[in-house]
Amino acid sequence: MNNSVAGTARLLGAGLRALLVLTLVTGVIYPLVVTGVAQALFHDKANGSEIRSDGKVVGSSLIGQSYALPLKKGQETPEPDLKWFQGRPSNGLGSNSVNTRYKLILSGATNLSADNKDLVEQVKDAKAAVVKDNSVPGHTVNASEVPPDAVTSSGSGLDPAISPAYAQLQVHRVAARNGLPVARVERLVAAHTEGRTLGFMGEPRVNVLELNIALKDIAAGK
Repeated sequence: MNNSVAGTARLLGAGLRALLVLTLVTGVIYPLVVTGVAQALFHDKANGSEIRSDGKVVGSSLIGQSYALPLKKGQETPEPDLKWFQGRPSNGLGSNSVNTRYKLILSGATNLSADNKDLVEQVKDAKAAVVKDNSVPGHTVNASEVPPDAVTSSGSGLDPAISPAYAQLQVHRVAARNGLPVARVERLVAAHTEGRTLGFMGEPRVNVLELNIALKDIAAGK
């Protein structure tokens, strides 16, 4: 009987020691090492790819943002603030109580087929709005000029970038709204256009938040 109790006690003691050692290694040492390596070698990415403006974190280069006017009385959907470059639509999962534009509660695609009536109507409405918003005195946008990313949401609905074509389409409107020469805004877009990753992956793109921060700076300095 005494031998049985002693053996059980030894096994329990060994199990407890193993638990404590594994907890220390996997729960303390390993996370600290991984965190230290990440902070040392990939500081920007480890901290969420933050973008700063005027010394403050204003967003992430990986997450899109909304550039809209404050809601007016009775409005459910805010109007875009047209002095800024606009990102692509963010209505992947439709409208409900927890999924609003660029809120990080839900993300996803519509999963609607290309001939779905709701999707077709959304695209038509979005294209008409893009044409109307970006047509300014002396420059008219044609429906044929509107690129796909201007009227469709991304797979996540949180895409931070737009195509160079969509950025270029907005140049005249942004220039007019901010009292800037068109050529200067065109140079701004060109300076913030990124090529394909490693030269062959993905598509050329423009990060909207970074572009709008640069726009804010030149508009303030005019």
